[in-house]
Amino acid sequence: MGDRDSSKGSDILSIGLHPSTVDYSRYPGLDEATLAARIEAGEAALRVAGFDFVSCQVPAVPDEAEAKVRECAATGSFRVAMIGAGVRMAPEHTLLFERLVNVLNEMQPGIKFCFNTSPETTIDALRRWVQPTQRDKG
Repeated sequence: MGDRDSSKGSDILSIGLHPSTVDYSRYPGLDEATLAARIEAGEAALRVAGFDFVSCQVPAVPDEAEAKVRECAATGSFRVAMIGAGVRMAPEHTLLFERLVNVLNEMQPGIKFCFNTSPETTIDALRRWVQPTQRDKG
């Protein structure tokens, strides 16, 4: 599995907090249903744009999140990991962010990282490092 075959698997591992784990008191006007809908719309836009990705929504507890990322990362060989703003930008998630970067670096040596500022900016973040995969449409 050392050589990457673009016809198999995904090049992108998209990691973000599961909407059920977010502290919404920090984000006036945002709730779980709204965030879940924004994430789904962002993922739908990625598919339409031709990006092949694995979505990995993690809990806020670092040990549990690390286990989930290990599970997701074991499904393939990834060139890029997109780590969402919810993981990176809240000071209380600093340890979580650090753990996820280190586990990805361990499991996927040489992986590139990109970062969005919202579900809507994920495509822009990915395009800085990888282009959509062109699949044969039989």
